[in-house]
Amino acid sequence: MSLTSFFRFLSPKDRTFGPLFKKDTDNLIQLADALTQLMAERNAKNRERLCKEVDRLENVGDDITHSVYVALEETFITPFDREDVHALASSMDDIADNIQGAAARTRLYNIATFPEPAIEIAKVLKKQIEILAQATPLLMNLKERHKITELLVQVHSLENQADHIFNAAIKDLFLKQKNAINLIKMKELFAVLETATDSCEDVADVMESIVIKYS
Repeated sequence: MSLTSFFRFLSPKDRTFGPLFKKDTDNLIQLADALTQLMAERNAKNRERLCKEVDRLENVGDDITHSVYVALEETFITPFDREDVHALASSMDDIADNIQGAAARTRLYNIATFPEPAIEIAKVLKKQIEILAQATPLLMNLKERHKITELLVQVHSLENQADHIFNAAIKDLFLKQKNAINLIKMKELFAVLETATDSCEDVADVMESIVIKYS
């Protein structure tokens, strides 16, 4: 066990990283909400407003990630090993980046109507984030390891579901879409959405490694 790990059990309750990670997951939920609203919106002005909201929330996420990094430099005792705190913050930031990437493509390609599989993947993504938001506070004290594991299994299962939707959508796209430009647009949108669900699984992997390390 590392020196940081030893002192973690002797230290007072964490009042820095837990609140920061809660802010991060709350912000990710808002990002997922904005994305699903964007994909359901038919009004062009409202879609632009929602794209700007995604950009704003992604910037909020960047600020939170930066705050975690600063706290790592200034705090001696962390809830778990420093490299794991860094990896968790970084992987959460990747989710926000990919959500912004999806929203940016809707603006760049002027996508007004979204295929049902894209909407389905976005809904799966939102469920993953909501589950990660449940697991994150439990991770701060690691007293309910089994509950954390159960939640992370759900994240992995949802990622498999997203993969299935993605693969079927790509197959259908190449079979039915005759316009090459539209094919490229939709393929990129599907890909970045699926990558966002992969990013959620990456966060789950970081959490699992922390649970195993302290078991």
